[in-house]
Amino acid sequence: MNKAAEQVPQGVAEELRARLGQRTIALVGMPGSGKSSIGRRLAPRLGLIFVDADAKIEEAAGGMTVAEIFTAHGEAEVRALEARVIARLLDEGPSVIATGGGALINDGTRRLIAERSIAIWLKAEIPVLMRRVRRKTDRPLLKGKDPESTLKQLLAAREPLYAQAHIVVTSREGPHETVVDTIVEQLERVLASTEARS
Repeated sequence: MNKAAEQVPQGVAEELRARLGQRTIALVGMPGSGKSSIGRRLAPRLGLIFVDADAKIEEAAGGMTVAEIFTAHGEAEVRALEARVIARLLDEGPSVIATGGGALINDGTRRLIAERSIAIWLKAEIPVLMRRVRRKTDRPLLKGKDPESTLKQLLAAREPLYAQAHIVVTSREGPHETVVDTIVEQLERVLASTEARS
């Protein structure tokens, strides 16, 4: 067992998984908010598998990257494929899924995530997002002349969708483990509260 997984006592992790039932943990948020990085650390802490939805989209597209699908077929095709992939992942039982930044644009995907997962919005400020997205060249919607302006527009449009998440956690610069600790604490609180109401 890795060091990160040891930080959540086994009994606590088992209790959280029992309270989750068949629900998945879906990480939502902007490109650069840390969904994949956080997800890879969160999953072993809870004894769950981690799945990157973008990687599954690329698998379903025969190895084409998301950026290549955007270029060849447009955003609508990416969103349709993404919706199918996320629906399938939610069917496969409990895991930690890092969704694409625009996944919640799709009404059906948004409804499924709300119904069949605990959605966690990794909320990050524009300066943090910019520092992170500059490190990567595979963000098709941010390849224009003014990526910061594009990022601001995307955030303004998507923020009301992200805000529907069950849990909101600020993703800031610093150790990812700190964010994971906060998520685990919030999960315990939200799942206990949900259980008490049912």
